[in-house]
Amino acid sequence: MTERTIDCWLTDMDGVLIREDHALPGAAELIEQWRTTGTPFLVLTNNSIYTPRDLSARLARVGLDVPEDRLWTSALATAAFLRDQAPGGSAFVIGEAGLTTAIHEAGFVMTDVAPDFVVLGETRTYSFEAITRAIRLINGGARFIATNPDVTGPSPEGPLPATGSVAALITAATKREPYYVGKPNPMMFRSAMNKLGTHSERTGMIGDRMDTDVIAGIEAGLHTVLVLTGISTQADIQNYPFRPREILDSVADLLA
Repeated sequence: MTERTIDCWLTDMDGVLIREDHALPGAAELIEQWRTTGTPFLVLTNNSIYTPRDLSARLARVGLDVPEDRLWTSALATAAFLRDQAPGGSAFVIGEAGLTTAIHEAGFVMTDVAPDFVVLGETRTYSFEAITRAIRLINGGARFIATNPDVTGPSPEGPLPATGSVAALITAATKREPYYVGKPNPMMFRSAMNKLGTHSERTGMIGDRMDTDVIAGIEAGLHTVLVLTGISTQADIQNYPFRPREILDSVADLLA
């Protein structure tokens, strides 16, 4: 079997390019290498709070030059999914600017009156009133969509409840499971490849988690690379029945 030629890259952000408020080894150099050589790439995140402009500014503060159009969030993937499902549809949305902006730009009307969808994303201020409204709308026939299944998110004070936790609350009240668009759903990667106009056979995925990045990459048919700068450790790999194509200490090992 011949080795695949990888000329397009998808990469996770936290744990691969950055950790907390600093860039990880090789991250700035790899982004610069991709931009200099004209290599198609997207930086992915399951976080639906921020717009690409917000994320580009955050990355710039730690020395990573990533343009807005090189960022792909679970909010953008969710908006693309909704546009494909029901062009010009309507949604009741719980989330921040990253999600509401993406859904608005996808041509959706945001309403709390008989929407086609209830869309749940990340927010730091989950409202009991909004959750109650979501439950009633889902019971009334709205389809339940969530940006990502992460049950907690990080903060300086410790873990915070995230989209998956609030989705579980809504599921308990409605007996309806949401359709999750973000990782580990391989749709997140397929929608990113659609944005780039690339094929899985020539695309690599770099991640730091076996249970999201690597499994979704395998299911999407990508060349998978696990870096050991984030969540999954060398010991963790033994707990899974699947393996990434490559295991590297950091993205610095991908530099030419």
